Amino acid sequence: MTHADAFLAIADPNRRYLLEELRRGPKTVNELASGLPVSRPAVSQHLKVLLDAGLVSATAEGTRRVYAVSNPGFFRLNLWLDQFWDG
Repeated sequence: MTHADAFLAIADPNRRYLLEELRRGPKTVNELASGLPVSRPAVSQHLKVLLDAGLVSATAEGTRRVYAVSNPGFFRLNLWLDQFWDG
């Protein structure tokens, strides 16, 4: 992940909403889509961007995929941001 990828990923308000929902706990695409005015395939595309940026992870549970916040992805982002507070 590059920092630019993570910042581009969180620039979209729908993706920020998904991250806020996942911060409350792991969820499926259907659970996430119920709170957004976009289609389920659109939610899946937003999740792919977040996955590619390393900000969320996905785990297979039977035929479903459960998404969760990826702490290592946010840790790397926080490390980069923290350098601006130290100086």
